[in-house]
Amino acid sequence: MNVGAPRTAPRENICANGWLRRYRATTGVRRRLLVLPHAGGSAGFFHTWGAAFDSSTEVLVARYPGRHDRLADPCITTMSELADRVTEAILPFHDVPLSVFGHSMGASLAYELALRLGRRHGSRPAALHVSSRKPPHRLTPRALQEQGDEALIEEMRRLGGTDESVLGDPELREIVLPAIRADFTIVGTYGPRAAEPVGCPVYAYIGDDDGGISVADMAAWSDVAVGGFELDVLPGGHFYLVEQQEPMVRLIAARLSD
Repeated sequence: MNVGAPRTAPRENICANGWLRRYRATTGVRRRLLVLPHAGGSAGFFHTWGAAFDSSTEVLVARYPGRHDRLADPCITTMSELADRVTEAILPFHDVPLSVFGHSMGASLAYELALRLGRRHGSRPAALHVSSRKPPHRLTPRALQEQGDEALIEEMRRLGGTDESVLGDPELREIVLPAIRADFTIVGTYGPRAAEPVGCPVYAYIGDDDGGISVADMAAWSDVAVGGFELDVLPGGHFYLVEQQEPMVRLIAARLSD
C-alpha cells in the first residue's frame, strides 16, 4: 500500500455498543486496523494512532469495560468472554481487509479473535500483529490477581506504560484497580495451550530491553503463522512502542493490505 501522509484531526466516534472507538478514514475506507490494548490499558493509550495512518486506513481501538466512560460496565475476567465480545463487535467492520494489532495481553486477545473469525465466521484477518507477549504455547501465567493491591501496582510500575500520577494517587488507584485486577485475572488464567495456526501472516514486535519476554519467545509466534512470519526488534522495554511510535507505525502501515 501507499502509506501517504498521516491524517490530522480524524473524525472519531464510539460504536459497536461502546466496544470500539472508531477513527474514520477521510478518503474512503480501503483497509482497517483493529488495535487491542494491554492489561490495565485503555483506548486512550492509542489515541495518537488514530491519525498516524493514511487517509484510507480506518483505525478501530477496543474499549474494554470497567474504565473511563465504561466505568460502570462490569469488568470481564476471562479471555474467552473478552474474545467473544470483541469478535462480535468487529464483525460489521470486516467488509474491507482487517488487520489486528495487540500489545501484551492484547496480543493474546488478537490471536483468539483471529481463531474465532476462522472457526465461527469463515473469515480471517488480513494479518495478525503481536507485540510484547509470548505465543499461546509458551505462556507461563502468573497468578498476580490473587495477590494484594500493592503487588498489582508494583507490577504496573515494573512494566511501565501507566501514568505514575494515577498509580500514586489513592483515590485514582481505587478507581482503576478493579479493571487492572480483572485484566490480570485474564492474563493469569490464560494458557499455555496448543499452537493452533491462524490462516494469515503474523508479524511480531518486541523491545530489545523487555525484561519479561525474550526475542526467542516472540520468534516462536512463527509456530502459528502458516501465512508467513516476520519479527522486528526495536529499542526499548515492554512499552517500547511509546518512544518508537513512528517506526512502529511505518512497519505496520507497510504491511496493511487493500
